[in-house]
Amino acid sequence: MSKCVACGKSGDNNLKACTACKLVKYCNVTCQKAHRPRHKKECKKRAAEIFDDALFKTPPPKEDCPICFLRMPLIFEEIRYRACCGKIICVGCAYANEIENPSTEFLCCPFCRAPDPTSDVEALEMIKERIEVGDTIAMNKLGCGYQHGIVNVPQDFKKALELWHRAAKLGFPESHYNIGVAYYNGEGVEKDVKKSKYHWEQGAMGGDVTARYNLGAIEWKAGNMNRAMKHFMISAGIGDDDSLKKIQNGFMCGHVTKDEFEKALRAHNKSKNETQSDQRDTARRWLDDHPRD
Repeated sequence: MSKCVACGKSGDNNLKACTACKLVKYCNVTCQKAHRPRHKKECKKRAAEIFDDALFKTPPPKEDCPICFLRMPLIFEEIRYRACCGKIICVGCAYANEIENPSTEFLCCPFCRAPDPTSDVEALEMIKERIEVGDTIAMNKLGCGYQHGIVNVPQDFKKALELWHRAAKLGFPESHYNIGVAYYNGEGVEKDVKKSKYHWEQGAMGGDVTARYNLGAIEWKAGNMNRAMKHFMISAGIGDDDSLKKIQNGFMCGHVTKDEFEKALRAHNKSKNETQSDQRDTARRWLDDHPRD
């Protein structure tokens, strides 16, 4: 039977575990406060271990392209968001019809077949409609619009942050990354490296590769090479080229073993190969000849 670590009172059903470390239980807040001075050091150590277990756990893969069912590319320029249905699709599927039928006047969503917007105003309204139904990708996208200032969307860091925070609270990792950048650079908020790191940690645990890379860079700069390499191993395994280069540098400097470097290289190549297709290669070449805004 469990006992309160402070007073020794028994009671499995009534005891509450320490919310930070989960190691000890208390019968009430008074006992918890009384035991805090003796428990603080052990609690802090165990809480950090629990957090690291979550931080360095490889996140689940992102959804495949809903049309070709291949793994999505990591590069932002090689995916497209469709505000009509809220789907993200790869460039290969996004432009397949336009490439095969360059003279067609009717362009539509490759997934839901809804007509493409005919103006920037209509496109913006479609994104706002998606936001109204809780679409986190649309929130993040419009937030980026306010960050940079685009057609019909004036630059407004306050609105950008509001949208990113809204999406982040709903679990969208890319918004955590954007908030982290804002705090790191002091854009729209007072510069705060601690808050920046917090949001990058949340983004990394959600699967944002750039947030993960930035955490590795922070640890590298601080001299925490073991933690830095852990971050880079995860992001390289998802297919990030820059992270693989960091691991290579780590190997040359003795921070990574030969086996670890080879493991990262195999995982990286596997991830990259899973995102390749002839249709995507054709779309990349076509986009090079037909640049979009």
